[in-house]
Amino acid sequence: MSRIGQKPVPLPQGTTAQIGADGVLVKGPKGQLSSPLMPGITVALEGDVLTVERSDDAKQSRADHGLVRSLLANAVAGVSEGFKKELEIQGIGYRAAVRGGKLELQLGYSHPILYTIPEGIAISVEKNTAITVEGIDKQKVGQVAAEIRAKRPPDVYKGKGVRYTGEVVRRKVGKAAIGIT
Repeated sequence: MSRIGQKPVPLPQGTTAQIGADGVLVKGPKGQLSSPLMPGITVALEGDVLTVERSDDAKQSRADHGLVRSLLANAVAGVSEGFKKELEIQGIGYRAAVRGGKLELQLGYSHPILYTIPEGIAISVEKNTAITVEGIDKQKVGQVAAEIRAKRPPDVYKGKGVRYTGEVVRRKVGKAAIGIT
């Protein structure tokens, strides 16, 4: 049995779920998300708890069992609490600002980088070097944060660039100065 698939998904106060033929629609205070269902997987709503079951013990069904349960749990958490990723910018002259639906990044290139903020995502900048990406869809929040980080990943020699808050960057030593005698 799938250990993750067996766990029930509790619905917090103010969150509802509607089970359809091809997916589950979860509505909450922050919005609504739909989670897909795989073939051979069924979802039941008992009170305010969602349970996921599979029809057989085929390898694909076992894999889908845990996947569907995780996607449902992420949808419930997203519409009730939301998800957040924090990024920090390190480097002299490196900064960010939100202007009119776009994130403007100054990352040491000869031109500013403009990143269009996708629908359903909120980006805020504090102190010019701290970027916060928020939204209800966990996959979308992570994807946007990864795309921003990819504009200038942390340098392994000086540590400059965009990194996740708390990310540890292993630094290389670089060239060693050889004394000429």
